[in-house]
Amino acid sequence: MKKLEEREKLRAVFLSLFFFLAFQGAECQLVVSPVGPAVLNALSGSNVSLALAYSGAADPVVTWSKGNLIVATWIINSNSTPDIAPDSRTVLRIEPNGSLTFVNVPVSFTGTYTAELTKSGQERFFTTFTLKIFENIQNVNLSTRPSSVIEGTDNFTLQYSMLQGVVEQQTWRFNGREVKNSSRYLKARTSLVILKPNRSDTGLYTLSLTNPFNNVTTQINVPVFYGPDEPIVEVHPALPFYEAGGSLNLSCQAQGFPLPTVEWTFGGQILPHSQQGGLTLTNVQTSQGGVYKCSLLNEVSAEKREKSVTLNVYERPQGSPTCSVLSVNDITLLYQCGWRGGTPQAHLSFPVLSNTSTGTENLSLTVNASASLNKKTVMCLADHPVEQNKCNVTASAPMNFLPSVETTVDPDGKIVVTIGCLSGAFPRAVVSWSRGGEVVVNGTTDQISSNTTQLMIRNYNLSSFLGMPNFTCTCLNPLGRQRGQIQLQGPSISDSSLFQNPNGTIITLTWEVPPTAIVTGFEIQMKGPALLSKSGVSSDTKSSPDGYIFLQQKPASARSADIFPLDPNLTYQFRIIPKARLTEGPPSKIHRIGPGGGLSGPAIAGIAAGIPCSILFLVLLCGLIYLLVYCKNKNRQTRYPISRAVEKAKNTQIQPKPAPRILSGRLKSPPDYNRLHQTPSERSVALPTFVPPTPVRVATTV
Repeated sequence: MKKLEEREKLRAVFLSLFFFLAFQGAECQLVVSPVGPAVLNALSGSNVSLALAYSGAADPVVTWSKGNLIVATWIINSNSTPDIAPDSRTVLRIEPNGSLTFVNVPVSFTGTYTAELTKSGQERFFTTFTLKIFENIQNVNLSTRPSSVIEGTDNFTLQYSMLQGVVEQQTWRFNGREVKNSSRYLKARTSLVILKPNRSDTGLYTLSLTNPFNNVTTQINVPVFYGPDEPIVEVHPALPFYEAGGSLNLSCQAQGFPLPTVEWTFGGQILPHSQQGGLTLTNVQTSQGGVYKCSLLNEVSAEKREKSVTLNVYERPQGSPTCSVLSVNDITLLYQCGWRGGTPQAHLSFPVLSNTSTGTENLSLTVNASASLNKKTVMCLADHPVEQNKCNVTASAPMNFLPSVETTVDPDGKIVVTIGCLSGAFPRAVVSWSRGGEVVVNGTTDQISSNTTQLMIRNYNLSSFLGMPNFTCTCLNPLGRQRGQIQLQGPSISDSSLFQNPNGTIITLTWEVPPTAIVTGFEIQMKGPALLSKSGVSSDTKSSPDGYIFLQQKPASARSADIFPLDPNLTYQFRIIPKARLTEGPPSKIHRIGPGGGLSGPAIAGIAAGIPCSILFLVLLCGLIYLLVYCKNKNRQTRYPISRAVEKAKNTQIQPKPAPRILSGRLKSPPDYNRLHQTPSERSVALPTFVPPTPVRVATTV
């Protein structure tokens, strides 16, 4: 279309130029022709010109007409004002060359315009233009008549409306396929008629409206209502009969649009069901057997259909068998088994306990407690025609346990110590309390919990708790008993440790508390330079007389504390003080960090004890070496026969002066072994130090 208009425009320009060059300056026949296309499209509110060219006469009279109505007249190049129709003066304007211009052209100026040029004494010449004014298509709306389309009716119509716009072409599509006039579809100026609609006409209808300046597409989903068709009723699971207590589902369906609503009735009463028409029966009973009727209704077409189904229900005992064991006077055990309902009632027995005792629905059997029943699983057999079932129960004596201690402070400022004694047992063990051999009962100071597993003691002073004798809790059931004893102790710390980060700026103190200690909180103390502030400058803190300053207060449940920021180039000492309200317990061991920490007290004590031990070890080692050397040299001396004279001379030989004693810490001379062989009565004086005699050369007579 655009190419055709461009060709017409070029052709008109060429003809105008040709006529102008061929007849310029010559007095000949008047010729007029359009400049550009003779068919013009314009948008409402825009400016458009019907341009023409003439030749062969000067200053002809131009007359513009719309159809048979003259809208403007003027003598070209004259000084007179163009004569324009009164209702068109705000829109029309004649150009100096005789062309007609439309200013802010409205849609009503669409039409065929003829330009007539005349010159006195010459014939009239005409040229015709077609002007189409379009508006942008806006706010297109699709609707159906009637609003509800029901299968089997005569027809329904799709109608469109719009706020404004001029449509040049409309196209209808159904589910993407273009709709054309046929035996089922009839297209009108602003509508589409569907004849004899059925369910297959349900779908998406699309309307496209176009003009040279814009196009608009709008859609509408049209449902065709139909049904319900023949209902289909099913039961899941499909069984000849159903057990009471079980569950089943009934479904009722039929084709239709909208989906037919389902209504279930039984015994003349409407039953609750799901939106999909399913009916669920849970824990069904024999009274629920009978005829169930399903009704389906199309709420739009008001069509209704019904169908029925019959259910046979036999009763089964409710749920599952339950077993339990109870204590009777803390002496005997009462085993119980139950399975309620059922026709007939279930037959119950405890084969392990008795071969003769049986019952229906509920069975109770009392037996004497014995060690053989401790932690023994006893089974109850439940026999029913529909189902055989069972349950188990295990009785157990109280187990070993450790009493627990928890300390708090009540709003009145009293210390509350809660001692807990809980032992796993079945039947549940009953707990009794005693203090120093006396039974504890509820009172002002002592209070036993409702389940007897906790004893709470209240007092203001820690000394009141520490002066109390041992507490004993006894857990008892028919199969045995267990006892736990506890002696309360003051606030204390059993162990503590210190960990620091790699940079030495943060430390973490951790500690443990004895399980029987009464502790309501902890105080973290430090000795050393003040901690760094966030700006990196040390902050001064007032110290206690022993040099430790208070850092943090921790609750009784705390077992760690973080301290920061620290200067890694300085030395700090930390300790934890356990507290029972205002009473302080012994502090933890001192934890030192930093380059100037020195040796700890235990390290110094270890070194002091190690020095004399080391010296003693060296003395013993040297003596042992000397003794080994001496014995070796003595064994090497040559032995000869000795005469009596020589022996006498030897015995009367003057003993040399003893050698000076070696300084303390060195080896001494070996003792006189001859004296060592004397009896105690012969050794009236101290044994002399043994000095070897000077060697003497002796002659031997053979």
